[in-house]
Amino acid sequence: MSAPRNFHHPFKPYAIQYELMTAIYDCLSDGQIGIFESPTGTGKSLSLLCAALSWLREHQRERFEEQVGLNKDGEERTWIVEQSRSQRRETLIQQYAENENRLHRIREVEQRQREQYEGSEPVGKKIKVRHSSSFKHSNEENQFMLQDYDSDQEENSNQSSKQDVAGKGLSVRSLQLMQKLGLSTPSNDEVCYQDEIKIFYCSRTHSQLTQFVDEIRRVKLPKAVEFDSALTSSNSLQDEAVIKHLPLGSRKNLCINPDVVKLGSLSGINERCLDLQQPNTPGDRKCPYLPNKENETLVNDLRDHTFAKIRDIEDLGLLGKKIGICPYYSARASIKPSELVTLPYPLLLQRSAREALGISLKNNVVIIDEAHNLMDTICNLHSVTISNTQLKRCRSQLGIYLQKFRNRLKGKNRVYITQLIRLIDSISAYLDGKAINSAQIEGTAIFSDLMSGKGVDQINMYKLMRYLAESKLAYKVDGYVSFAESAADTGSQRRVSGSPVLLHAQSFFQTLTNPASEGRFFFQRVDNDDTVLKYTLLDPSHHFRDVVEEARSVVLAGGTMSPVDDYVRHLFTYVNPPRLRTWSCGHIIPEDNLSVWPVAKGVGGVELDFTYEKRTSPSLANALGECLISLATTIPDGLIVFFPSYSYVDHLVASWQKGLTKSRSIWDKLYEKKTIFRESKDSKIVDEALQQYSEAIDQGTGGLLLSVIGGKMSEGINFSDKLGRGVVVVGLPFPNIRNAQWKAKLEYVEKSMIERGASCNDGKAAAREFYENACMRAVNQSIGRAIRHQRDYASIILLDRRFGTPRIADKLPGWIKQGIKEGRSDNKFDEIIPNLRRFFESKSHR
Repeated sequence: MSAPRNFHHPFKPYAIQYELMTAIYDCLSDGQIGIFESPTGTGKSLSLLCAALSWLREHQRERFEEQVGLNKDGEERTWIVEQSRSQRRETLIQQYAENENRLHRIREVEQRQREQYEGSEPVGKKIKVRHSSSFKHSNEENQFMLQDYDSDQEENSNQSSKQDVAGKGLSVRSLQLMQKLGLSTPSNDEVCYQDEIKIFYCSRTHSQLTQFVDEIRRVKLPKAVEFDSALTSSNSLQDEAVIKHLPLGSRKNLCINPDVVKLGSLSGINERCLDLQQPNTPGDRKCPYLPNKENETLVNDLRDHTFAKIRDIEDLGLLGKKIGICPYYSARASIKPSELVTLPYPLLLQRSAREALGISLKNNVVIIDEAHNLMDTICNLHSVTISNTQLKRCRSQLGIYLQKFRNRLKGKNRVYITQLIRLIDSISAYLDGKAINSAQIEGTAIFSDLMSGKGVDQINMYKLMRYLAESKLAYKVDGYVSFAESAADTGSQRRVSGSPVLLHAQSFFQTLTNPASEGRFFFQRVDNDDTVLKYTLLDPSHHFRDVVEEARSVVLAGGTMSPVDDYVRHLFTYVNPPRLRTWSCGHIIPEDNLSVWPVAKGVGGVELDFTYEKRTSPSLANALGECLISLATTIPDGLIVFFPSYSYVDHLVASWQKGLTKSRSIWDKLYEKKTIFRESKDSKIVDEALQQYSEAIDQGTGGLLLSVIGGKMSEGINFSDKLGRGVVVVGLPFPNIRNAQWKAKLEYVEKSMIERGASCNDGKAAAREFYENACMRAVNQSIGRAIRHQRDYASIILLDRRFGTPRIADKLPGWIKQGIKEGRSDNKFDEIIPNLRRFFESKSHR
């Protein structure tokens, strides 16, 4: 029996954690695609990290041995060969030791001078920055004039450029910028850094990534290469080495130019940053923080300081300010030698973002945490909505621009702007027609109808989109219109605006070039007498395929990945089954710390059927209210109740507050048991309600929190210990099957299954399965808010007869199914109350 593998976990891992780390290690070793489910509270993120970094260290050691040639077979072992290998080994060890010594010296300096360093001026040269004056525009209107444009010349240029960058993982624009900044070739100071195999770890938000960085700081790894103590500058280098971690973010997270940051919007900051780098930008308006040949030393300083200790994205931004160099662009020089890169979803899941950052996934490892909504996230990232009001604003701005510059526009500029106006008019006319003539509030928009305007069918959309990107028409138009409006109002200079509306329209027009099979267009009339047009991506597999095929291994991990069938059927259809690995585990809590009760009949034997057609029944509302009164009486401290929608919560509250008798209403009775709080769509009010809920529990009055499945409190909120002694799920949040977008999704699933060889019946069954899985992923995520550590305990009550059906019950997470008491799925409410009472009494005596 082989010895247990050492994963360098900072604590003694539980058996479940060790099993998870072993499964992840094997997945990476075998180059597989893994789907891992480990309930929240089981130490999933730390286990992911330890397993991945342990594999990386072992891989680095193997690679080192291969580099020095110690694993070559069949080679004559002459003294010349041995001497050559020995020299190679000494050279590589010397390089590794020099890198580690340099980073260690930086750590020592930072430790000794921490207070001085945090409060001092940048260590680089001081940069004089003109703030608002750097963006002042002269009264000369020529700055808004378009340069002459030749699409054929541009196309040839692009073709040659694309050939030049083939295989480099950079867009043409990014490569040209990097060459201009002097970052396209390594400096002498960079030679000894290898292009390391690395791990890309991404999660949904920067706050989650910051929490993950805290976990990185806990892990202590041995050196990848053993070397003699004579090569080290300190005894502390003998046993362990700091992980070379690089946090990446958008310009909005990392920009240090105060005049750009104040624009606020992501698109506004992106475009302004690029605008400041254009050849025709005056020298006094160019960004002073951009890396170039002259300040290359500062780029290397940022790299070494980044690697000297574990930093999060805010630390990297502060470091850029201290050194006096742009961390967004300078961080690219750190990607190559890094070992672990953390980044949010959008930067990894969009090819354009990866190319802009110079990220290559080739033969590297990708770990996506909190992946339960991965498919929805991919679809949302590639879906765009535009309103008729925005289109008319674009048309108006173009009219103002043309009124000034029409006679000065030549050749292709005039042609493409005319095409753009025709396209806007065509789509706007379609939405006008839907607002006036259609009885439908929403529906599917036919592509040919959108493009039915005069001459629109003759437009080459690919050339038009390239023109909009290269000419920067959106900013020229927005700049002139803002300039003209400001001058007309006050005679003052042009105001600094956010993202131009034409830039948003440009993003929408890009979807008109997508393959018809991938997505659909939908119209919808909204409350403010406006009509919107939305492009919805239906097939996420195409956009994720690049990640899967480039990376050595991809790991999807989450606390509630069940049901996993959707990932196999709709995200990995092109992956050979042997390359797929799925893994799920129970919870770390003892079995008697979880009490799960599916309930089919409420107080008095009323059937709990919360289907859309029946859930507004007054008798059902009353029966549910009586159930919650009993649960609030039996379950101590905090009780969270999840409902299918905000509107249903409003309906129930109104019903309960009416009252059944002259004495007290159901609402009054509930309030007597626990202080009631309601979730709001407003995030500020949500935070306030959570704080008040927590205070009520601390004060001993208890709390009843009315929440919504899929709402803000169903994800990322920690209801541990007293905050979540009970979780109640009322009904099932099935999406509105009459909704045009959901109709299209289900039709697409059915059609795609049939195209892959399934029968019509199997296609319909797959669509139904997809529909049910979407519902149950949301339910499972809500259930997972309770039980956050090994000693935690809670009860979970599932109020709906459908939880007793095999189709629904089988889609619950394994640890929930294991916690179902007495193996029954059709319990009557009156029968479970004594069991719940005994459950909590047993915990109170511990």
